Amino acid sequence: MLIDTHAHLSLPQFDKDREEVIKRARDAGIKRIITVGTDSDDCRKAAALAEEHDFISAAVGIHPHDARTINAGTYSLLRGFAADDNVVAIGEIGLDFYRNLSLRETQTHHFREQLRLAREVSLPVIIHDREAHQEVLKILREEKAETMGGVIHCFSGDWEMAKACLDMGFYISIPGTITFKKSEEHHKLVRGLPLDRILVETDCPFLAPHPFRGKRNEPAYVKYVAEAIARIKGIGIDEVAKITTQNAQKLFNL
Repeated sequence: MLIDTHAHLSLPQFDKDREEVIKRARDAGIKRIITVGTDSDDCRKAAALAEEHDFISAAVGIHPHDARTINAGTYSLLRGFAADDNVVAIGEIGLDFYRNLSLRETQTHHFREQLRLAREVSLPVIIHDREAHQEVLKILREEKAETMGGVIHCFSGDWEMAKACLDMGFYISIPGTITFKKSEEHHKLVRGLPLDRILVETDCPFLAPHPFRGKRNEPAYVKYVAEAIARIKGIGIDEVAKITTQNAQKLFNL
């Protein structure tokens, strides 16, 4: 029994067969899926999916790509969603200095504001970090993010960053890229991470694991992530499934 802690089931890539994808996940023994919003409309869809399916939970937040779209009404909307028991986190929030689809100053401002919202509504955070490692750490520390807890999703940093995140009480989430042959640096990272601080995710429809690389990803494939972690750590898949599921249940109060 695994928990896919980061999926995007509301995106258009699933419009033609969303229910079939969800059924395959349940048939594959996926215990829970957390589907994550990225803009206001996407958050509405994520919350609706969580309402419709008893093993789906939602996270709501505005992705750094869309930070430029945020206004006062956006925060009212997020507060409303946060009051729903099916909503278990504020996310996906953070910084993306790789694509820079919103100005860096705008991203930084709204990252801080959404962290403060998470503290206000007593929910953990799901953090997006791309090419902004030091800036993300600085803001998390300054905003005392350890008081709400959270996860660095699709972790792409080095051991030094991982250690800093662990010291704040954060979890590290491992995606399908861990199955790629040329991911030795991340293999080393996983070897060093304590199992009780690891989550597994697909980030579907993106980052499909081997042997589906280049195709659409889906929650049923999270087992390939867990199997890779088990191989790297030299432990059984059942132990990986048990502990990562307990981790997700603890973080998201499932």
